[in-house]
Amino acid sequence: MKRNLFIIVLLSGLFLQVSAQRLRLHGTVPGRETGKVYLQKFIDRYYEVADSAEIKGGAFSFNTQAELPEVYGISLSLKDTPFLVFLDEGDLSVTLHATLGYRGSQIQGSALHDLYIAFHSDQQGDISSFIKANPRSLVPLYILYREQVSRLSSEEIQANLNLIDPSLQQHRFAQILRDVIKTREKTDVGQQAPDFSAITPEGQTVSLRDFLGKGYLLLDFWASWCGPCRKENPNIVAAYGDYKDHDFDILAVSLDKTREAWLQGIEQDHLDYHHVSELKFWNSDIARLYGIRSIPSNLLLDKNGKIIAKNLRGNDLRETLKSLLGQ
Repeated sequence: MKRNLFIIVLLSGLFLQVSAQRLRLHGTVPGRETGKVYLQKFIDRYYEVADSAEIKGGAFSFNTQAELPEVYGISLSLKDTPFLVFLDEGDLSVTLHATLGYRGSQIQGSALHDLYIAFHSDQQGDISSFIKANPRSLVPLYILYREQVSRLSSEEIQANLNLIDPSLQQHRFAQILRDVIKTREKTDVGQQAPDFSAITPEGQTVSLRDFLGKGYLLLDFWASWCGPCRKENPNIVAAYGDYKDHDFDILAVSLDKTREAWLQGIEQDHLDYHHVSELKFWNSDIARLYGIRSIPSNLLLDKNGKIIAKNLRGNDLRETLKSLLGQ
């Protein structure tokens, strides 16, 4: 009986640590008298609706149960990318501007959000120093997970993760970082690229191995909705034009949401090479298989499928191919 009571007490303590707290958030939408405001919890590069509020006379408010502290998004439409905010206990206020990307929107009363802004205001912001100064804060963990992971090696990610306070080590961001490290062990330079299958624009199922054995292959991760991808596409198209007749090919993996947008992006950017997509956005199994955390991303494979380079941007791809092919 005592043992069972101990378990109940222990579980109750764990429950209290993750239970929802009262969120008091009010705000204004300049120029908007009516409509809805959506509060969405940030999960992992996508949001889930937590609550909504009516706009009355340009103002709105939330007084609801929410997991705090946490990362949320606030938007006027579920089709928009929300205004990202760090929310905590206390009275918070938001000025939500109905502009592209909610540019100019602000939040007051959140020390967490102020810390987030402060890091990005520092031109010399160093993530390791930032974590050491704020080891118990969700902000540096989020920045490490969301913004720094693609720039750092697995060793650097682990070193920074070790600086995070134990109270945050079970947060989903920390768990994702550990998963990324494990995945990278299989997708680092020198490793054999994992095989996968997906659908082409013509509706055929193809595998990565179908494109191996002939020469070098660029595995390119992109999406039509990704602005940086669209800016990078001309460089990839140029490299393809120079080397497509010299043992070089491209298999592009799109993280698009809809077939229409995917095909339109291919046509608009003149991407006259091979394409596949699961149309799952960031829920792509292929992206997860390769540990892709941001796009554009790419891997250059030799004819046997071994990864020989990663994230060749700008003119780097053409220069690498020139060195490899001697053209």
